Amino acid sequence: MQKSVRYNEGHALYLAFLARKEGTKRGFLSKKAAEASRWHEKWFALYQNVLFYFEGEQSGRPAGMYLLEGCSCERTPAPPRTGAGPGGGRDALDKQYYFTVLFGHEGQKPLELRCEEEQDGKEWMEAIHQASYADILIEREVLMQKYIHLVQIVETEKIAANQLRHQLEDQDTEIERLKSEIVALNKTKERMRPYQSNQEDEDPDIKKIKKVQSFMRGWLCRRKWKTIVQDYICSPHAESMRKRNQIVFTMVEAESEYVHQLYILVNGFLRPLRMAASSKKPPISHDDVSSIFLNSETIMFLHEIFHQGLKARIANWPTLILADLFDILLPMLNIYQEFVRNHQYSLQVLANCKQNRDFDKLLKQYEANPACEGRMLETFLTYPMFQIPRYIITLHELLAHTPHEHVERKSLEFAKSKLEELSRVMHDEVSDTENIRKNLAIERMIVEGCDILLDTSQTFIRQGSLIQVPSVERGKLSKVRLGSLSLKKEGERQCFLFTKHFLICTRSSGGKLHLLKTGGVLSLIECTLIEEPDASDDDSKGSGHMFGHLDFKIVVEPPDSTPFTVVLLAPSRQEKAAWMSDISQCVDNIRCNGLMTIVFEENSKVTVPHMIKSDARLHKDDTDIYFSKTLNSCKVPQIRYASVERLLERLTDLRFLSIDFLNTFLHTYRIFTTAAVVLAKLSDIYKRPFTSIPVRSLELFFATSQNNRGEHLVDGKSPRLCRKFSSPPPLAVSRTSSPVRARKLSLTSPLNSRIGALDLTTSSSSSSPTTTHSPAASPPPHTGQVADNAHCSVSPASAFAIATAAAGHGSPPGFNNTERTCDKEFIIRRTATNRVLNVLRHWVSKHAQDFELNNELKMNVLNLLEEVLRDPDLLPQERKATANILRALSQDDQDDIHIKLEDIIQMTDCPKAECFESLSAMEMAEQITLLDHIVFRSIPYEEFLGQGWMKLDKNERTPYIMKTSQHFNDMSNLVASQIMNYADISSRANAIEKWVAVADICRCLHNYNGVLEITSALNRSAIYRLKKTWAKVSKQTKALMDKLQKTVSSEGRFKNLRETLKNCNPPAVPYLGMYLTDLAFIEEGTPNFTEEGLVNFSKMRMISHIIREIRQFQQTSYRIDHQPKVTQYLLDKALIIDEDTLYELSLKIEPRLPA
Repeated sequence: MQKSVRYNEGHALYLAFLARKEGTKRGFLSKKAAEASRWHEKWFALYQNVLFYFEGEQSGRPAGMYLLEGCSCERTPAPPRTGAGPGGGRDALDKQYYFTVLFGHEGQKPLELRCEEEQDGKEWMEAIHQASYADILIEREVLMQKYIHLVQIVETEKIAANQLRHQLEDQDTEIERLKSEIVALNKTKERMRPYQSNQEDEDPDIKKIKKVQSFMRGWLCRRKWKTIVQDYICSPHAESMRKRNQIVFTMVEAESEYVHQLYILVNGFLRPLRMAASSKKPPISHDDVSSIFLNSETIMFLHEIFHQGLKARIANWPTLILADLFDILLPMLNIYQEFVRNHQYSLQVLANCKQNRDFDKLLKQYEANPACEGRMLETFLTYPMFQIPRYIITLHELLAHTPHEHVERKSLEFAKSKLEELSRVMHDEVSDTENIRKNLAIERMIVEGCDILLDTSQTFIRQGSLIQVPSVERGKLSKVRLGSLSLKKEGERQCFLFTKHFLICTRSSGGKLHLLKTGGVLSLIECTLIEEPDASDDDSKGSGHMFGHLDFKIVVEPPDSTPFTVVLLAPSRQEKAAWMSDISQCVDNIRCNGLMTIVFEENSKVTVPHMIKSDARLHKDDTDIYFSKTLNSCKVPQIRYASVERLLERLTDLRFLSIDFLNTFLHTYRIFTTAAVVLAKLSDIYKRPFTSIPVRSLELFFATSQNNRGEHLVDGKSPRLCRKFSSPPPLAVSRTSSPVRARKLSLTSPLNSRIGALDLTTSSSSSSPTTTHSPAASPPPHTGQVADNAHCSVSPASAFAIATAAAGHGSPPGFNNTERTCDKEFIIRRTATNRVLNVLRHWVSKHAQDFELNNELKMNVLNLLEEVLRDPDLLPQERKATANILRALSQDDQDDIHIKLEDIIQMTDCPKAECFESLSAMEMAEQITLLDHIVFRSIPYEEFLGQGWMKLDKNERTPYIMKTSQHFNDMSNLVASQIMNYADISSRANAIEKWVAVADICRCLHNYNGVLEITSALNRSAIYRLKKTWAKVSKQTKALMDKLQKTVSSEGRFKNLRETLKNCNPPAVPYLGMYLTDLAFIEEGTPNFTEEGLVNFSKMRMISHIIREIRQFQQTSYRIDHQPKVTQYLLDKALIIDEDTLYELSLKIEPRLPA
């Protein structure tokens, strides 16, 4: 019992009684005796902040009590055993849970306790921690510090008040002195008045007039000064200065964070490892430490100086001068180049050092430091690599809000140019391929870093904003609604999809991305995608109505931790369908590759190359097909030329469905066939699979080697699927007498569904009588006849084909007809049905325009799907998948929240349009970007086929491309017309400078189409020839315009613009003419068909690549609010002057000089 506590015995007995009856935690614990290492079992009861212990559970009087206020509780390791007892006893002692209560008073011995179960011990520790009131004490300490601070402020204010009081007294004394002097002067004046000539007094009316005039002059002066101040506060210059200061404040915060990261890198890793390298048994050498941390300490010292300079500038606010700081920083940035050059080597050295167990253990100990926040050393080593791009972005923003006449604009532009040069050098040395450059650009935006993006095999697929629903708790979703502002604000996530991983990030107010601490990086090999909630799931019954069917689930089942579910909401049904299709394709590709390698190579004794060689139609050139040496995602040679029949055969081959082939086919099939032909082929595969599939494919599909079967029977084994990959296998197969829990590969089935569509155990029943069925499948009605069906065994190729064909659809909860399982016709029909549904799902979800523009095609697909639903043998998950496609195809698109250009043009209730002078450059740049993206987003991908924009009937064949071209010309004409509207030279020069500023902001917004609209207008002959006007334009504006023109220059097939687009993150608006030029080059250079009439599928693949790149920029929208007053001005065609009139005005303003 603590010495500083006084208590009444009766009160203590009453508290003990309450603890026994109503205690927070009660139970038996072993207490270590103070005099010896002996343990005594006591019955403990915790009530509020007092811990009582009794000799037994029935004891009425406590043996003692402890006051827990201010104490701490921590787990302790089991004490070493001195005696060599039996092994079982030692094991029992090791399993016991030990923990110690430490008291805050000096001289108070700690209380050592133990319990039998770990869970019980954790509960006791949590209860004691709550009873210690540690959080309240910390809060009390914080409040006390605030109170002391407030007291100091009050004392300071008292001192200031006393000083002011003394000053007022001095002023009163001075006033009295002046009054006495005035009185003395007045007396002197009165004495002198008789000696002055008597003058008549002024007229009283004149005095009144003078008084009124004096009052009016003062009032007008004050009003004018107030107007000047208010005008400046509302002026674009003041707004730019406010934004500029905000950028600087954000920069200081980011620099402080970066210095803290470098401090952890140096003090948490570098210096401790140096000391370890100097020990007697060093886990790492000094050379390896220098290789890993090259220049890290120097970089930290440099940025500490830079950070101190920034804080000193903040002290002089609102005057912020930063250019001199960058002048100090620039000469020392060469150390960054050395760091980046050494980065790949440093990671290799670190990987080699991790093979040393002592070093690996020491490194994990350093990484466990709370300051690291769970980040690894590799993450800290990547931070300096991305600091230079952050500075460039900050300087871009500063220059966008820095006036041209600002004292430090030239210095900032010089610093930006130097940083960009260094960034290019660093970028070329870090990024060797296009893919890694894209990954590193995303890596730069993530504050914590993301090591998986440094994997060169990662391919970027798509990114966008999704809303994450709060986590699932106890199987029930939180009752939230999509329309709630809190959900949209707090649950908004920036998501990135790669071929192997799915990243979920949050975006801070400064634009930075932060990976979620839990579920931020999802490995697709561990994920199961559920497109629609299961109707039988209680927590999902109302989610469809609650979220408008915009939600989907990703079930993650990590091998080393508990499964969890991520629920995401798409902004529209189109976005959801696109995410569904892309994620399912990535998951299908990963799992199909794993299944192919494992099933064929390890189970059927048939390697993948041998399986491909067994079917010459997959690799050998023929009169109707030619192959390339490149392999697709299914490790099968890509098609170079092929007939339409062979392409449709590959599309419906039950063994393979390559993602890249499917995307290319669906993007370009209009060139060589029609939608009706494709649908007819799918219908034939469903209705007549045996007559529609090549005979050789069917033979290989059911090929079962008799020799292999004999070897299996001799070895006492049977063909089966081995689970040697982290992805859940598609079939539930038992290898021993103990049942194996079935897991699913389905992308649409609910989490609690069971796989049991096909049971391969019947193939080995004669040789392995102990084999049992999976719990997911119902046992056959007559188990004694299982051995007679051994001749109906299904080959591993069949199992693999069924699994891959049904990758997008689940299997039924149970199927007990053994004869049907072994029936080849039934297997083929189910596999064909799954393949048809898989193709239709991708077709409907990613190419919805095909069905919106072709009602006959839509009705035929609906009829086919309804026919599938009428199939009596249809599996439950096939029925569900069919219903999902039907719903997606039948529903009207009423949730498209994207604003359209026609809606903006037809707005009649908009306020009066603003004039050019009253609009800021930022407002115009944002609205130009919004309009450009709306027009660019509306182009359907089928208009990019066949060079329709170059035909005579281009307005009918490609109306949206022509609309985009017309919008480009209208915006360019508006810029030129606005400049020519001014009669005086200064106004025209100011207009040019303002439009160049608008173009620069468009560049910062990644609207390169808008940049080209403005620069092309300024390069028109009517504008370019105005020599006197251009002489008034500042040199900085001319230099900026040259830079913008260089970015969007058509030189080298838009070489600079392509490089810029590779390094930028969506949203972005590229110049459409660049892609049209590429497509025209492909169309002109290579024909669609060979001389033999074969489809040039390599050309189709190139066209598909360009279309996918265009759609990547179309799918990510800007977060810019529509401002009607600005868009009315930008779309007002009454302001546009035709080209001839513009040139006449130009000649009138500045006539030609005489020859």
